[in-house]
Amino acid sequence: MDASARLRDLPSVDQLLKSEAIVGAVERFGRPVVVNVLRKSLAEIRNRARDGRAIPPRAMIVKEVLSQLETSAQSTLRPLFNLTGTVLHTNLGRALLADTAIEAATAAMREAVALEFDLESGTRGERDDHLRALICELTGAEDATIVNNNAAAVLLALNSLARGRDAIVSRGELIEIGGAFRMPDIMERSGVRLVEVGTTNRTHAKDYRGAIGPDTGLILKVHRSNYRIEGFTKEIGARELATIAQDADIPLVNDLGSGTLADLNRFGLAHEPTVREAVNEGADIVTFSGDKLLGGPQAGFIVGRKALIEQINCNPMKRALRVDKIRLAALEATLRLYRDPERLAKNLPTMRFLARPQAEIAAQARRLAPVLERLLEGAFDVSVVACASQVGSGALPLATIPSMGLALTPHADGGRALADLAAALRSLPKPVVGRLERGSLVLDLRCLADEEGFAANLGHLEMGSAGGIADEPS
Repeated sequence: MDASARLRDLPSVDQLLKSEAIVGAVERFGRPVVVNVLRKSLAEIRNRARDGRAIPPRAMIVKEVLSQLETSAQSTLRPLFNLTGTVLHTNLGRALLADTAIEAATAAMREAVALEFDLESGTRGERDDHLRALICELTGAEDATIVNNNAAAVLLALNSLARGRDAIVSRGELIEIGGAFRMPDIMERSGVRLVEVGTTNRTHAKDYRGAIGPDTGLILKVHRSNYRIEGFTKEIGARELATIAQDADIPLVNDLGSGTLADLNRFGLAHEPTVREAVNEGADIVTFSGDKLLGGPQAGFIVGRKALIEQINCNPMKRALRVDKIRLAALEATLRLYRDPERLAKNLPTMRFLARPQAEIAAQARRLAPVLERLLEGAFDVSVVACASQVGSGALPLATIPSMGLALTPHADGGRALADLAAALRSLPKPVVGRLERGSLVLDLRCLADEEGFAANLGHLEMGSAGGIADEPS
């Protein structure tokens, strides 16, 4: 049969629009979207027919169109199971919000709120007022303001306090983190002149004092984030830097990066300087993130001396960097959880995952191992293994947390089999992301809260896809 004869069997767009399934699709997705997919599908079939391919049955065409419509309707921000072992994975959205924060954000989305309206006086209010007192209570700072992330907090603080002047920083603290974000670039864009002191591994008090001059605007201390320098090293602590800054009558800005309001020792983790400690050590300004160790939505906090915060708030850039009502609502609910430290690990997902006992995770791994063994049908060895989780997002870069997981090791064709399995797991209705480690795909279960949903999701596993693993955490 020639191409013309085959094409006569191809239904038209109008004919397909009359089928019951497509009528339902029009109700769900809208007529323009459905017509567009129909036209593209028929065009592809028509091209294949000209190359000698058969025209598929009408039912198959409809099924394929419905599949395309379902796929196109899915959000690209798909929920997934984070089994990488990195609790605060930058590529996977960092902190999960507490239930109370989600409820507060939802309420703010559904209703008008008193965002910049003083209900008592009936006059215009200030959006930072919703969090200012609570942040000061939890950090011991005189005043506070909020922007959309910590990079913005550093940018705004530097621009407000030292634009056109020198900002002194140790060469060992000029970091680069994920996404090629570099501290020198932020400093340049803020309008300050970068003055490096010391060397990569050793910086002394005399280096800071020697760099101070009439054009010095501030001293900047930066959390080293994703790395540590060990061996023959020297670093000036924040308390001594505060004294140097005070003697020169210039502010000290301490960028904590991730930042935490809680002592992590109580959760069995290594110590990370808290915001309160940074304030007590004498920093004039402290900046830190909202969506990392704090466990809230993305935000940048600037806390410190009242006069300096007022100066920062007067900067026109503040309006460009401010947060909306949804994040403010979620932040307020998250911060309130810190008033009850004893129940923080119960109520805040980030702390719950970090504090989760290894024995509890091991029991979960033993329950899930037979499920994966059955689904993988002998193609992979499934073993319960001890592994090491990490905090992620620049917090405690050298510290690991004992965890447990499932190691999936192929019996043959190692590299290809692992790539296919990783791709198949990412193709599940709710994608599963693990990590490749020593010839196995390891599923670290530290962050697996919905065990029943995970097992049901695995029932859709089909091998044969291709692809890689999520990027390294940053």
